[in-house]
Amino acid sequence: MSRYVLPLSVLGTVVGGAVLLRDYVAGGACPSKATIPGKTVIVTGANTGIGKQTAMELARRGGNVILACRDMEKCEAAAKDIRGETLNHRVRARHLDLASLKSIREFAAKITEEEEQVHVLVNNAAVMRCPHWTTEDGFEMQFGVNYLGHFLLTNLLLDRLKASAPSRIINLSSLAHIAGHVDFDDLNWEKRKYDTRGAYCQSKLAIILFTKELSRRLQGTGVTVNAVHPGVARTELGRHTGMHSSAFSSFTLGPIFWLLVKSPELAAQPSTYLAVAEELEGVSGKYFDGLKEKAPAPEAEDEETAQRLWAESARLVGLEMPCASSVRGQPLPK
Repeated sequence: MSRYVLPLSVLGTVVGGAVLLRDYVAGGACPSKATIPGKTVIVTGANTGIGKQTAMELARRGGNVILACRDMEKCEAAAKDIRGETLNHRVRARHLDLASLKSIREFAAKITEEEEQVHVLVNNAAVMRCPHWTTEDGFEMQFGVNYLGHFLLTNLLLDRLKASAPSRIINLSSLAHIAGHVDFDDLNWEKRKYDTRGAYCQSKLAIILFTKELSRRLQGTGVTVNAVHPGVARTELGRHTGMHSSAFSSFTLGPIFWLLVKSPELAAQPSTYLAVAEELEGVSGKYFDGLKEKAPAPEAEDEETAQRLWAESARLVGLEMPCASSVRGQPLPK
């Protein structure tokens, strides 16, 4: 038996080391133990993946959680799961289709009617590298759902968020934003050959630019907004990428994905951290890679691009722009 002890010991060390390395690469659990009893939280795309786990974490911490989803059957099932898992019965399902401006306006109107306060808005929902689809209103699907839909939703809920200050907005972006570029001449890919990867990267870059400009506009209101790359997670988001379309790719890439790809539970930790951490009160306009603040790509820091994107986005979604207003003496772009 003694001859097996050393090999087993080595094997145990290797496996243990691999698990520790994986945890280090993937990032850890939310370091904050803060609770949010009675605070109203909205999480978009919360029927599965990171969104569901974020809603689970915030419900576990006492939040009054609203799951905002397109598929109501899955949304109701997710709400039931979360209520059962957390024993928090203040978890509700509401219909929201981010590919429809009409649906977004209806959702915001219902929230405004039903909720006196909204303390946390987690803009989580996304589509990734889908075919060249368009939204109900004719926008390229990834730009429309990932960015424009959340742009309109956030603006429509700002009065509630301001009335609930201190309150927080968390926008889920992606490391992929570094490969993105905002093409103001063709935001909806109507003139160029469609590049599903390029469209996804543009949408995630737009989210950070939106975060920067919204933070500027919200100075002094008690509402903060930050963007976060949660990491690559094993969720339904990657269903259009074809990564696991063959046994060969699954076999050869499996060990790499095991090391680098997070579980939805672990990928929900950054959003949870930004939503509850007491040490982040007042922190706004920042980009987080996991649990750590980092500098985004240079284009994501360009103020002129951010202001131009805001103005164009407001035009596209039919959001009324202030005729003459300012933020701490800085004129708003028209």
